[in-house]
Amino acid sequence: MTQQSETIFVVDDDFRVREALVDLFASKNLHCVAFASAAEYLRLANPSGPSCLVLDVSLPDINGLELQSSMVRTDHPPIVFITGHGDIPSSVRAMKAGAIDFLTKPWSVEELLQAVRQALERDRLQRRARAELMELEGKVATLTPREREVLPLVASGFQNKQAAAQLGISEVTLQIHRSKIMQKMKAASLADLVRMAAKLEAK
Repeated sequence: MTQQSETIFVVDDDFRVREALVDLFASKNLHCVAFASAAEYLRLANPSGPSCLVLDVSLPDINGLELQSSMVRTDHPPIVFITGHGDIPSSVRAMKAGAIDFLTKPWSVEELLQAVRQALERDRLQRRARAELMELEGKVATLTPREREVLPLVASGFQNKQAAAQLGISEVTLQIHRSKIMQKMKAASLADLVRMAAKLEAK
């Protein structure tokens, strides 16, 4: 929790709230950057490491729920909502869209810190998964067109003979392709290759 690369972004139009949250996180050795509006956050925030977004629902430009919706297809930090005007529909909408928590003021400090810890951990895991996927995609890029045809067949459990017949090539040729795929993908075993293929398929 004290890694310097971690950042907590706060978006709240109330200066007193921003100041209190910056002080709170600083007391826990957590780096915090605060913004007064969604537009300011979108323009200036640039998370380079694990981060989370503590977001007020009521903002002067677009509200927090609209900001969440606008970022749904981006790699944005996990969101912890805070609000003085909470209602069940808003809470349900926020949580369905992936928010970590929806805290109604006055929230407790421990409640907020727990949600922030959870958000930072989720972002760490998501970043690791994205990095692993990028590495796998880089390995796949080194495969020939034929090897890319062989990979899903081998990973799906086809026997060499079956895969060869499917592609109209000899079993020996199939085995050569399979060996090169294992080398290029740096797969330690067939099970390892199957796991890689599953991650690529699930992206």
